[in-house]
Amino acid sequence: MKKYMMLLIGLTFLFPASVMAEDFLGAPVIPGGQVLLKTHSRLELSVPKGHDEVLEYYKDALKNFKDIRIRDWKQGTHIEDDGSLPWHSITIVKGGTNETKITIVKDSWTWILGTLVLRFVGVFIVLLLLFLALTAAGAIISKSVARAEAKQSAAKT
Repeated sequence: MKKYMMLLIGLTFLFPASVMAEDFLGAPVIPGGQVLLKTHSRLELSVPKGHDEVLEYYKDALKNFKDIRIRDWKQGTHIEDDGSLPWHSITIVKGGTNETKITIVKDSWTWILGTLVLRFVGVFIVLLLLFLALTAAGAIISKSVARAEAKQSAAKT
C-alpha cells in the first residue's frame, strides 16, 4: 500500500499540468502567455500565437458550456458568458503579428445593473414612441372621420 501511495505522489509531481490546469475565474487561460496585467477582476496576457489559433483553443475549451456567445468584430473576437459563470468575457484582439492579446474580465454588478437599467429605459422609450404614434394616428383618423361626416351632412342638406 505504501508503494502505491508513493507512486501516486510521484506521478502528481511528474505530471503537474494535468493536475493543475491554468485558469482565471474559471475561464481557461491559454498556456505559454506573458501576463501583462493581473488584478482580482481582470487578466490581460499576450501569447505568441495568431488570432485564429487562439480562437480555436477557446472554442475547444468552452465547447461544453451552454451559455457562451462568440461575436466576431473588426478589431477582435469577443467571447461572452450569458450564464452564471464568474467571468463575463474573453476578448481576443486581432493583430497583424503573431502576438495576440487576450483579456479576461470578471462579471461585475456594475455591468449587470447597467444592462438592466438600459433595458428598463429602453422598454419605456418604445412604449412612449408607440403611445405618440397611436395618438397621432387617432388624431388623424378623428379629423378625417369628422370631415367625412361634415361632407355627408352637407350633401344631405
